[in-house]
Amino acid sequence: MTEKAGAYGTKAGDTDFRKKWDKEEYAERARKKDDEERSRMQDNEERLKQGKKPRKAPKEDLPKPTELMKRREGSLELDKNLGKTMVVQNPGARGPGQPGFFCEACNRNYRDSTGYLDHINSKAHLRKLGQTTRVERSTLEQVRARIAYLREKTKEASSAKAFDFDQRLAEVKAKEDARRAEKKAQKEAQKEEARLALAKNAAVDGNDEMAKLMGFGGFGSTKK
Repeated sequence: MTEKAGAYGTKAGDTDFRKKWDKEEYAERARKKDDEERSRMQDNEERLKQGKKPRKAPKEDLPKPTELMKRREGSLELDKNLGKTMVVQNPGARGPGQPGFFCEACNRNYRDSTGYLDHINSKAHLRKLGQTTRVERSTLEQVRARIAYLREKTKEASSAKAFDFDQRLAEVKAKEDARRAEKKAQKEAQKEEARLALAKNAAVDGNDEMAKLMGFGGFGSTKK
């Protein structure tokens, strides 16, 4: 009896395509984490005996920021996947292939745009980028240049929305002429239908008069 083949040409019971996990590596990570937590708890007990506050879990050692907060140059494209269907291979994993929004700098996923926006504006994300929460103070020349740029952009937008009055008038006139022609055609069709109906009735009445002149009074019974 032949064995059944799977969808990828392998045996039905073959699970070699699944991801392999190094159990020893993860066990070593777990032991190391437990040792650090145990050491922290012992240290906190000694600090409590001395009347000091306990220490919290150690945070990630981020580099000291060297730049001021910068303005984003490009769009965040929050709606780029709106209305699209995505095939998720491993829902429990992390990475850019997962549903939602992914921050490459922090290697974190967010399910909605609100959480993603809160993250990229947070202090932790800015520290990852080497930036502080302080904004650079603009000079007078920069403000003037920005105002000139916005004015030029407004002029371009208004000129794009402007339209030719004569062209618009011609379009309205063409639509009105087409509506009148259609209405006239409907009236002509109604007149033609009425004329044909009148001619048909006249033909039926003429046949009845001709039958009477020839002596045919009808096809009814002569019995009384």
